[in-house]
Amino acid sequence: MQRFTGLARQAELPWEGLYDALYERTFQPAAWRLYLDALDVLRGLRERGVRIAVVSNVGWDLRPVFDALGLTPYIDANILSYEVGVHKPDPRIFRLACDRLGVNPAEALMVGDERQKDGGAEAVGCRHLPVEHLPVESRPEGLQAVLGMVA
Repeated sequence: MQRFTGLARQAELPWEGLYDALYERTFQPAAWRLYLDALDVLRGLRERGVRIAVVSNVGWDLRPVFDALGLTPYIDANILSYEVGVHKPDPRIFRLACDRLGVNPAEALMVGDERQKDGGAEAVGCRHLPVEHLPVESRPEGLQAVLGMVA
């Protein structure tokens, strides 16, 4: 929280309590927007028998947000850095994800919008598909390439 609110304080907001309120909002499902093709891609992966892990550096439990957004049925493992003590791009976090999924890293694909951090998956032999970090409206089919890579 201190890092978030410290960074937010670099922007001048109209009242002091707004910094903490913005931080608290990040935990609310309403603050999150799925890419428009996310659920279709996840359904397609599930239909193909592809196992899915979330690997995240976020410092809090994303699972309630995933539940609220309807993502949980598609996620087989959550590897959250604050729980496992390793952060992306450290290759160990990607190895852990593969181990939890029971897949060889050479058969895995890391999809993410932080090119440097997510690219750490390549160090253990995973393929890496970077996606552009753009507003939801700007990439209505930004995840469709995933289906082509696992077909």
